[in-house]
Amino acid sequence: MSAPAEASLPGRASQPAGADCDAAGFVLAGGLSRRMGREKALIEFGGRPLIVHALEILLGAGLPASIAGAQANLQAFAPVIHDANPGAGPLAGICAALAATHAQHVVFISVDLPFVPPSLVAFLLHHARVTGRAITIATVAGFAQTFPAVIAREALPALASELNAGRNGCFAAFEAAAAGLGQAVSGVSVECIAQSGHVFHPNGMPPAQWFLNLNTPSEMERAEALRKRRIA
Repeated sequence: MSAPAEASLPGRASQPAGADCDAAGFVLAGGLSRRMGREKALIEFGGRPLIVHALEILLGAGLPASIAGAQANLQAFAPVIHDANPGAGPLAGICAALAATHAQHVVFISVDLPFVPPSLVAFLLHHARVTGRAITIATVAGFAQTFPAVIAREALPALASELNAGRNGCFAAFEAAAAGLGQAVSGVSVECIAQSGHVFHPNGMPPAQWFLNLNTPSEMERAEALRKRRIA
């Protein structure tokens, strides 16, 4: 499976040419950014807001890109689906997006993961289609990474049930939704697919660094240093 080309995002995200109508992508941007101290989605990283990086990852994977659960006014970047339960965490954004789309497979990525390569998103989506699993995520060194995640629309009722019961943890909700469909969460080893050449990072970054979350100013500084070393 060849890696999709990177997409540019001059302003508002637009649907990439040849986008598949049975899949859609959403950036989860509804967090309160308490540890960052200011709106995370609009913080510049490498000269561009984090929301732009996240949308470009989805566009680069060939997906129409939207935003779920925005706290700030992000309409200028892409269409926004607002949480029905503001403050309930990313699970609320996931449920709102699944309820609003007709796509059979929906890819979710959090706004604070700028190093995830589009090729990984594309592979996870391909894997979900081939296996028919309702929930597909990546694993690194055997540890599950909650995002990016590919979720089938059929998982919505179980995810909404978890949300309505006040159980807002995403991964636990993923496990409950998969179990309700007689499945397990499908974990794809990033190391294996990277070694086989199915996925790669355009700047040669190793898989262990792809999932660096940017939640605090110190994490932003570390990520900026990593980025500069890779493009030097």
